[in-house]
Amino acid sequence: MSKREYTLIGAGLAGSLLALLLARRGEKVRVFERRPDPRSVGYLGGRSINLALAERGLHGLRLAGLERAVMDQAVMMRGRMVHEIGEADRFMRYGKDDSEVIWSVNRGRLNTSVLQAAEDAGARFHFDSALASADFDRRELRFESSDGVHCQTVFDCVIGTDGAGSALRAAMMKATDLGERIEWLGHSYKELEIPSAPAGGFLIEPNALHIWPRGGYMLIALPNVDGSFTVTLFLGNEGRPSFATLGTMEAVRDFFATEFPSAVPLMPEHLQDFARNPTGLLATLRLDQWHIDGRALLVGDAAHAIVPFHGQGMNCAFEDCVELDQLLSEHSDLESAFAEFHVRRKPNADAIADMAIENYVEMRDSVADDRFVLLKQLERSLAGLHPERFVPRYSMVMFRRIGYAEAQRRGRVQWQILEDLLGPATDLAGIDYAEAERRIVSELVPLAN
Repeated sequence: MSKREYTLIGAGLAGSLLALLLARRGEKVRVFERRPDPRSVGYLGGRSINLALAERGLHGLRLAGLERAVMDQAVMMRGRMVHEIGEADRFMRYGKDDSEVIWSVNRGRLNTSVLQAAEDAGARFHFDSALASADFDRRELRFESSDGVHCQTVFDCVIGTDGAGSALRAAMMKATDLGERIEWLGHSYKELEIPSAPAGGFLIEPNALHIWPRGGYMLIALPNVDGSFTVTLFLGNEGRPSFATLGTMEAVRDFFATEFPSAVPLMPEHLQDFARNPTGLLATLRLDQWHIDGRALLVGDAAHAIVPFHGQGMNCAFEDCVELDQLLSEHSDLESAFAEFHVRRKPNADAIADMAIENYVEMRDSVADDRFVLLKQLERSLAGLHPERFVPRYSMVMFRRIGYAEAQRRGRVQWQILEDLLGPATDLAGIDYAEAERRIVSELVPLAN
């Protein structure tokens, strides 16, 4: 059987990994990317929240043979360091030990590493080639370069890996109703920076995701290998305070001095960063349909963009790539492969979209709530007593590859058990561990590793 030629739109993280996986098993792959080659001009990603690499993403990199190279540029994050005004900093570990951690990685470095590996494996990349139109009946694609030069090509099948603003998705929507829904969060973000120490190294604890929670908004900081931190302000678009109220540098200065007094000395250029860096919007994208029979398919953010608060956008997209590659190797019929991909991944994409929004509330608000802290302590205790059955939802999402939908379902059951056990108590002294065991054994089957 002759090899198919897969045409990918987008050479970001998902596009580069999918191209690599397909090319490594001998498939013909070409990738069109609207931006110039990042290896020549540098990464032009614009707004760039650091990526939180977890087990799902690591699994994809292992299959691609890139885990070691990527991990050389990653910084371990063992948990959250919570900075409240007027209180001592509090560390909240993610997992049971250093086997359950997440990794802060730079988007640009990761992208170029995967892209280079894909090219080395035989994938062909065409940069400065923005998708202008698509004719799915004639299987023709038209591209335009930055200087207005047009080119046209035919395709066997085309896969959109071009992110939340997908040009292929827009073209597909002209041909059929995909059931697109965009749910705006009403909050946006601004990237800032904590530089490395003058003599090198980190100014604050390096192996943590730092959070300054303030109820309806927050500041976070993720470490980089050079000793700096990528800092992100998440804030409402309207209300007080909001991006709407920060229209002058005086207002910005007062806001940071009042709300983040411990962070300000760490960010000597926060006012300049605030002025020059763009404000990024936050939304969840859902589609009822991800493909047009066997001709076109959407993958990753192009099909199911989520807000970044669970650190799963890249991890979910990499999981998409792994599953799609497997299905394409098993199916001779592309329509069947694409349809099964949608059936398998759609419930999980919807689940992580919901959990990402819930995690925003947890990070900006709940981590500073005494009852929430108690519930998390109890959760940790029960996880230690029943590790095969009671696995915290965060651990299921970040450290395992259980389906997101199942992690969401079990997480709801477990949280109800915690709420019932704690009741109105203000400490853990009176917890009925016999009742806890009864509930856990009756309501939670052992979880496969």
